[in-house]
Formats: sequence, structure tokens, C-alpha cells
Amino acid sequence: MITYERLRAMDPAAWRAAGVAWGALVETVDRPAGAIRSGANGLRVVWSGAAAGAADGRLAALRAELAGSRPVLIEIDQLLAEYAEQLARARAMLAAAGPSTGAPRPGGEMPGGGIPGGETTGGAETALALARRADRRAARALTELAADARTGWTAPPPAGRPPATAGPLAVWHWWQRLAPAQRRWLLGREPALVGRLDGVPVAARDQANRLLLADQRAELRARRARLLAQRPATAAGAAELARLDGLLDGLADVEHRLAARNGPRAYLLSLDPAGDGRAVVALGNPDRADNVLTYVPGMTSDLPGLRGELDRAERLAARCGELAPTRQSAAVLWLDYDAPDFVDEAAGAKRAEVAAPGLHRFQEGLRLTHETAEGSTATRTVVGHSYGSLVVGSAARDHGLAADNLVLVGSPGVGVDHAARLSAPGTAVWASTAANDVIQYAARSPGEALAGLAAGVALPGLGLPLVLGRPGEQLWFGRNPVDPGFGARVFAGAPRGHTGYWDAGNPALDSMARIALGVAP
Repeated sequence: MITYERLRAMDPAAWRAAGVAWGALVETVDRPAGAIRSGANGLRVVWSGAAAGAADGRLAALRAELAGSRPVLIEIDQLLAEYAEQLARARAMLAAAGPSTGAPRPGGEMPGGGIPGGETTGGAETALALARRADRRAARALTELAADARTGWTAPPPAGRPPATAGPLAVWHWWQRLAPAQRRWLLGREPALVGRLDGVPVAARDQANRLLLADQRAELRARRARLLAQRPATAAGAAELARLDGLLDGLADVEHRLAARNGPRAYLLSLDPAGDGRAVVALGNPDRADNVLTYVPGMTSDLPGLRGELDRAERLAARCGELAPTRQSAAVLWLDYDAPDFVDEAAGAKRAEVAAPGLHRFQEGLRLTHETAEGSTATRTVVGHSYGSLVVGSAARDHGLAADNLVLVGSPGVGVDHAARLSAPGTAVWASTAANDVIQYAARSPGEALAGLAAGVALPGLGLPLVLGRPGEQLWFGRNPVDPGFGARVFAGAPRGHTGYWDAGNPALDSMARIALGVAP
């Protein structure tokens, strides 16, 4: 039983480190599984008959046992990370309640029923209850895993899989009908299916996508090696080599963040190295968070540049933690669309319209799986930056978004002329554009904006605002969201250009965090 004294002495970081160590054992399991596979292939060449068939069957069973353990190792990592996070919250609540007037009584109760300063023990009691609840949950889950080890971690699921067109609700119902052993069977044998389905809980998607990482990295390296072996090299080959190098760097950044012991645990919800690369990474578990923030980045976002975008999401999560240390917040980087690389690509709304259904499905999946995990809803906020705000606007306008708040920063317009066209009942629309963000001078057409940029280079003393004119009421994709006529709730930020909204000390960062926490900035 956790007492006040024990809670104060507990070290959440030690539990987090233990979880990371368990997750790292996946690679340890992969090595003997690979050796068994190679050995079995070699035996088939030189050995046949009944005995050979029996041996092959036994080796296949051993490989299956090893494959079944891989999701379990990641599951243990998740359980211990969430336990550590709950302990950290409980300790923060206990500290906020203030020091006790004396030593705790046996059983952990405070003497006198109160704490100094006229406060009651409510905060301390809530902290202790949270820690005890987390302890029971972690112990129960680990005990169930140990029991499953005796009866078998995996079991084949019934026939039938959700089609690629299945909506999150259908996926959610399918997943709920599966037993834990059947889910693990799918995770171990069909991770590519599970990892991409909106409506599957965050923890399961994370397990599936982590299991795919090694194969994705190996495939990129093999393609790179084949290109290097080509003689003579071609211009197209050199461009492809540069693309593969960028993807491998981005993949390394993903793996580094997944293995980090500091900050909220990362959950890999999607990873696709095709093209420029796409990824969806959550910092903290959205299924268990009180506040869930989804960040949609803009032009030039891709897998090679993931670190910068992930840093922005992490700054938002950290600021939420600073403002409300006793509440659980999660920030998701949603880079699951083909963001424009150049201004001419960003001049059209087509990419945003193609991305919009995916963002709608993702948010709906988060809504369903959070209610499954916690029995209640979270405060959900979607932040779109630059072209990403057009993705958010297109999704909200054409499909609807499961969100309490839509936040549009540095926006070139969102495809509508009034906030009312974006919001369902109860959804608030917020907007901010820095005074020196060039996006607000991109009025009328991209061509005119490019001409203005060229003039700004030729006449640097005038500055972009003087060259391009006053901030535009109408931008590339509709009315400026910070214009009073648009109807959004406008919050201010420091004048730090188009990408400075996440800088430390910028009031815009503070405002976005407060909005995500459900507190008006």
C-alpha cells in the first residue's frame, strides 16, 4: 500500500527507465528468431521426411513464441511509463497541497486532518488516491500478462479484417470483440494492418508501428546500398540517394525519441517512409490524457525534418505541464499528409483537401479510444500552422472534426470566410498571426506575394510590410482568420516571424497551452 511517505520517496524516473529497458529487449528477441529462421531454411535443403517435418514444425512454433513476446515487451514498457507518469502527477499534487504539519500516521493519513495554510487534505488525499489507483492498475495488468504467459500470449483471431475504407467506429467495434491474446497475435503477425487503423487504441498502434521500424529501416538501407552499387551514377539516382539519406535521418530521429527516458513517453501511431515520409507521433498517451492536442504542421514538413516539428509539439506539451502539473496532457504531431514543398504547390488547396478526410478519421479515432480507456471525454484541441491550418479548415468544413478548440496560427486562410463554417456546437475557433509574419501580406494571389518578396529583396530597407502592403483582409484561401470579420477569438504573440509561435517566452505558446487546457488565454 502506498503511503504519503512512500509516495514522496518514490522515483518515477526509475520506473520509466525500467520500461525503456523492457522495450529494448525486442531487438534481443529478434536475433534468435532470425537465427531460427535461417537455420530452418538451411535444414530444409538437406533434410526431408517425417522427422524433418516435425523439426520444422517445432522451429516454427519457437519462432511464433518469440514473435508473440515482442508486443508484450513493448506493452510492459507502456505500462511502466504510464505508471511513472501517474506517480509524477501524484507527487506534483502532493507538493501543491503543501507540507504536512507532522509525520504521517500509520497507513499514511495526515495528523489533524489538515495541512498548514488553512488548506484541507483534499489535494493530498486526491494525490494518494491517484497513486494507489495507478499502482493497482499496473499491478493488475502485469499480473494478467504473467498469467497469459502460462496459457499462451497469442491466439489466432477469427476470420475477417476491417477493409482499408472502414471508418473508426467499425474498427473500434472489431477491436473490442477481440480477446487480448487475439490482439497480440495480430500485433505480432500483421502489425502493418493494426498500426494504420484509426479506431485501434493508441497503445496497440504504438506496439504495431514500433515492431515495423526495424524492417522499414532495413528496407531503406538496402535500397540505398543498391543505388550506391550502380555504376555509373545518374542524376536521378543521386536525387534518390539524397531522399533516402534524409528518410534514414528522419527515421533515426524517430527512434531516438521513442527510446528517450526524459519527457513524456512517445507513441508511434503511424510511419510511412514513402515519398517525403509521413509520421504521427504522440507525446503522452492520448487515450489516458485529460487534454489532447493535435498539431498539424505546414509547408515543407516531412520525415527528414521531423525533429523540428516534434520539438514544437513537445514545447506545447511541456508548457501544458508547467501550467497544470496535476493534469495529464498529450500532444500529437499529425504529419500524415503530403505537405507542399514549394510555394507553387502551396498555392492550391488540393493537398489540404486530400489530407482532410485522414485528419477527420484520426480525430474521430482518438475520441472513440479515449472514451474506451477512461470512460470520459478529454478536452481536444487541433492546432494548424501555415498550410496546416488550411488542412484543419478543410477537414472541419467538409467532414467535421472531433475537437473542442481549433487553433489557426500563421494562416494563409482556411477555405472559409467565417469561423462559424468550421465549428460544430461547442467548438471554439482561435487565431493568431504575428505582426511580422509575412503570411498576412500574402493577399490576393501567390504570384503577387512572390513579386512582393522579390521586391523586398531588391529594396531591403523598406521591409516586406511596406513592399507587400498592409495586412490583407483576404488571403490566398479566404478571409484572414485574425480579421475581426472572420469571427475567431484572436490571441496575441510576440513578433517572431512565421515560425516563432513556439519559441520559449512567446505569449502565443502560453496561449495555445491554455487553450489546450480548457482555460481561456
